[in-house]
Amino acid sequence: MKKWDYRFLRLAKEVSTWSKDPSTQVGAVIVNPEKHVLSLGFNGFPSYMQDAPTLYANREEKYSRIVHGEINALVLAKRDVWGCTLYTYPFLPCDRCAVIMIQSGIQRVVAPAPSADQASRWAGAFDKTKKYFDECKVEWEEPSREELALEGI
Repeated sequence: MKKWDYRFLRLAKEVSTWSKDPSTQVGAVIVNPEKHVLSLGFNGFPSYMQDAPTLYANREEKYSRIVHGEINALVLAKRDVWGCTLYTYPFLPCDRCAVIMIQSGIQRVVAPAPSADQASRWAGAFDKTKKYFDECKVEWEEPSREELALEGI
């Protein structure tokens, strides 16, 4: 990992705090090869949709409405992201977001290794994500929580 990777992961962590989701806050940063931030995204409801805490508390309602942070970053980029790097926090994209990132041309993904709780909760999705990235030659890195703690992340 390079110092820029840590910087962009730090930014993804900050962006994750903008989410109103009480259970999982996700932040995403799309960066071009010249290290310019193209877009930021966090998980939340679409613009102009009611954004009440009661809707986030109702899992069925929340899952129906929520847009994942990676998708928000992609949509808000409003430009080609071919060859770019996606940084996500607190873990890799789910398998559904992974296939969309692959289709959009994201070539590299950096995200913290999941905590033990996250790994057990989303193990199937993370396994599929890694399989799809490997199949499609998308580089991915999961620095350890210990490594990131040394960098203040």
